[in-house]
Parts: sequence; structure tokens; C-alpha cells
Amino acid sequence: MWLEVDGAKLYYQVEGAGPVLLVAQSGEGDADRSVDLVRHLVDSFTVVTYDRRGLSRSTVDDPSRPVSVAEHDRDAAAVLAAVTAEPALMLGCSFGAMIGLRVAVDHPSSVRLLVAHEPSVLGLLPADERAAVEARLVGLQEVHRAAGWQAVVPLLQELLDIDPASQEREPDLTPQSPLAGHRAANFDWFFTQDCSSLLANDMTAADLAGLSTRVIPAAGAATNPSMFDHRCAVLLGSALGVPVAEFPGAHNGNLTHPRAFAARFKHLVGNP
Repeated sequence: MWLEVDGAKLYYQVEGAGPVLLVAQSGEGDADRSVDLVRHLVDSFTVVTYDRRGLSRSTVDDPSRPVSVAEHDRDAAAVLAAVTAEPALMLGCSFGAMIGLRVAVDHPSSVRLLVAHEPSVLGLLPADERAAVEARLVGLQEVHRAAGWQAVVPLLQELLDIDPASQEREPDLTPQSPLAGHRAANFDWFFTQDCSSLLANDMTAADLAGLSTRVIPAAGAATNPSMFDHRCAVLLGSALGVPVAEFPGAHNGNLTHPRAFAARFKHLVGNP
């Protein structure tokens, strides 16, 4: 399905039955990124996934213009409004969790419960940690400009403590499409546009005070606790005064452990 929004045309998918659940993906992930996770959620939820503006089938009117986090959160709220008139559930992973938190702040009537899995919200970090992460992300952008996405992907995996060769995985996963074609274009878009959005996001813990949306911070059981997104989850929990929920796998547990990840989500959400 398609939705016209300010400056873009968004592609989204709706599957399943039950309470509406929007899944916002990490990195260059599009609507098909968590196909196995969705498969284990559609028995309990009406699952909505979408291509963020500029990714895969979604388009932007002016690809040269920077994309802001405010545009991303308006897009997510617009997709939800196209599907339901009621406050929905949301699962955000990494960059998607950052969007989810902005939706909770800017569009509180759109989301009643958000599970924020390792949110990329640098403003939650102490100043020295934030500066160090920002420097590394800017460095990745410089590598991307000089040598392309092939050179920067392993550096991003190192930053996120992801080692595809050694990660445990559930059996019978749907093979991911190769890092070519639309996925290569999505990586290019992420490093030229969305990484800059992440760096420009000015959200801090103070912005999250008094939220009407219930937020559950989450982190991967196998994620290195010093990895910045894991640190953001812990600091989000501290800011909200709630414990961090542990999920199977590491930073990309939604991809490597979709069955167990979905089961954990269902247990956490219960009957909200």
C-alpha cells in the first residue's frame, strides 16, 4: 500500500489480525527486513511495516534535501493513522526505536506502548560518551564518501558489535537478499541521510519526562553492554525509572532469533 506524505511517498504493508503493531526497523531496514519476526507476530497482532522515506519502494521528492528525525516521526504517525484511529503498539529497533521515542513525544495519541530495543538516541549518553560515538559515526560517513558502502559495512558491524560469522541463529531463517541492488542503495541512503538524522537528533532524557505512552526499554542478552545502543537502553530505563527488558540475541536479535524475539515481545506486552 502507498501513502502520500509531505515530501515523500511511503510504501507500507499490513498483515495479521489483532491490535495494531508498527515495527520500525534499524539501519537500512525496509518493510521486508524482519519478515521472519513478522511471521511470528501476525497470529496476535495486525503488524504494520514500512519503507522509511528514501528506502526501497518509498521515494522522496528531493533526494538532495536532508531528512530530519521530525519527518521520520511524522511519517510513522501518518502510517499509523492510515491503518487505525486508535493508539497503537510500536516496536522500534535501534534507529527505529529513536523514531518511536520521537513519536511518543510528538504524537502521543498515536502510540500507547513502545518497546524501544537499543535506541540510537545519543542525547541519552553522558557528554564524553556521546562525543566519542559521534566522532565514530562521522568517521563512518567519511569512509562511505571516500570508498562506498562496501568499505563501511564492516566498520558499522564493529561499532555495533555484530559479527555475522560467529552469531548464533535460529534455524530455517529466510535468506536475506544479497548486499546489492536495493540493499546497496539503502546503505548508501542510510549513510548519506539517516546517519546525519541520527547525529542531528537533539532528544535528551528531559524530553521524555511525563510521557503518556508506556515505554519499555529493551536490549539484547548477547549485546556487549558497552556498545552505545545498549548503553542508550540502560540510560533510557534510568530516565524513565523502569527496568530494561532483555531480548534474545544481540543488537540484531530481531533478525537472528525472530521466534524467540516475538515470544519475548508477546510476553512483555501481554494484554495492553
